Amino acid sequence: MRRLLPALLAALVLTGCATGTDAVATGGDFEFVAPGGQTRIRYEPAKRQKPPVLSGDSLLEEGKTIKTSDYAGKVVVLNLWGSWCPPCRDEVDDLERVFEQTKDSGVQFLGIDLRDEIRSAAADFVRDHKQTYPSIYDPPGRSLLGLRGYPRNAVPSTILLDRQHRVAAVFLSKLTDAELLPVVQELAAEKS
Repeated sequence: MRRLLPALLAALVLTGCATGTDAVATGGDFEFVAPGGQTRIRYEPAKRQKPPVLSGDSLLEEGKTIKTSDYAGKVVVLNLWGSWCPPCRDEVDDLERVFEQTKDSGVQFLGIDLRDEIRSAAADFVRDHKQTYPSIYDPPGRSLLGLRGYPRNAVPSTILLDRQHRVAAVFLSKLTDAELLPVVQELAAEKS
């Protein structure tokens, strides 16, 4: 039984209280649920819910606060990453390519750096990979507390907000540009 307990707890973190085929929301606020343990979830426009505004200290500009509300009217691609994370190193160039291809169509990428206790290591990671979009520096993951039910330990993961900043998609795994680009382009093409 002791061996099954960690696996059971992990399954509960990822599946939450899934009862249907899509994520649920209560009171109009986003609450994450992974139906059947899915790691790639899309939300139809009528079922999309808003998370609270996410904010935190800029990784490269200490003392500057970055908020999702800074990007009103834009599709926002939130990527949770860490310089210590091998899959994050694999996907960072793909994310940068998608950002470069879509930024002129009203898309903003925003990284959230988690569990990097040494700020300079995370800043070096960004510079070494020529990442041009901003990141929030948030080792303890406080900026994500408002995402009820979201597994903050799922790194890398990516959350796509539509132009109204409602959650349109969640990917709890590493992404390639070929996987991410069509979803971002589809959201950018949606009418507000």
